[in-house]
Amino acid sequence: MPRQITLADGRSVVVECLSCALTSGLIAPTGGVIYESSNFHVHQDVAYPIKGLVILASKRHFYCMDELTEEEQFEYISLIHKIRNEQRKRLGIDKVYYFYNEDTTHHFHLWMVPRYEWMYQFGNSVESLRPVLLHARNNMNDEENMKSVVEGIRILREGMRDYVSSSW
Repeated sequence: MPRQITLADGRSVVVECLSCALTSGLIAPTGGVIYESSNFHVHQDVAYPIKGLVILASKRHFYCMDELTEEEQFEYISLIHKIRNEQRKRLGIDKVYYFYNEDTTHHFHLWMVPRYEWMYQFGNSVESLRPVLLHARNNMNDEENMKSVVEGIRILREGMRDYVSSSW
């Protein structure tokens, strides 16, 4: 069933599966694609304008971790490792929360949410992430922050450029 989603950059889209729309190129993610292979699509989260908040989404439509093929399993962990390394090295991100859930309306994807100093006003645990994300969506869509987010995308894309999926 199609639903309307408002993206961080203000665009409103109607889709059945946001992940399918993004990974197929139907919707361009804010700042463009960070990395893409035949199995996975890496992009900035389109709903929350937080620099370095990366989504690693499967291109194939499925929901559960145990549905990954053997090839996808190896690529998935390699990509997580490479993205995290680039977040630390190029964006100076010291801590990241990883989220994956199987009761999503979108298909298989992992959120890699950076932990910035400003986020501690919402608490110090995983429970603080929902208020952090809502704060970002509702209060950080200004031009200056969006420029920073897009710059982070560019920096991560540059770091991923030399990554070759055939390396495993």
